[in-house]
Amino acid sequence: MNWTEQINHARAQGDWSEVIQAVPFARFLDLRIDVKGEEFTCVLPFQEKLIGNPILPALHGGATGGFLECAGLFYLLWHMDSRDLPKTIDFNIDYLRSGRPQDTYANVVMVKLGQRVANLRIQAWQSSPDKPIALGHGNFMLRA
Repeated sequence: MNWTEQINHARAQGDWSEVIQAVPFARFLDLRIDVKGEEFTCVLPFQEKLIGNPILPALHGGATGGFLECAGLFYLLWHMDSRDLPKTIDFNIDYLRSGRPQDTYANVVMVKLGQRVANLRIQAWQSSPDKPIALGHGNFMLRA
């Protein structure tokens, strides 16, 4: 199945697993997308390989940051009518607390949507959305 067919299938069936498998870093993280109505949540299942500090233990900052960026990209694919993966223009991360060895979730807020650029805020959390572990702020180039 080619990329366009995968996107069409994901939108029709609500199953984004094939799209995730087509993106190497998302496949490495074993991401999942949970869509309930108009609510989009990206899930980073805990895996030992994601530990960056075994003494605490805490998630690696790169895994957390990559998870936030992937959540933003997949949100745009889900939210937009485009078949093309957006391109990251810039991405900033605020690390707020250590990620514990447990599943992590991300919610995305569209700050501004223009003709060619989307500005997103992505929040990663574990035990409660009221206690985020990291915030991502990204600008993404949309394809025509």
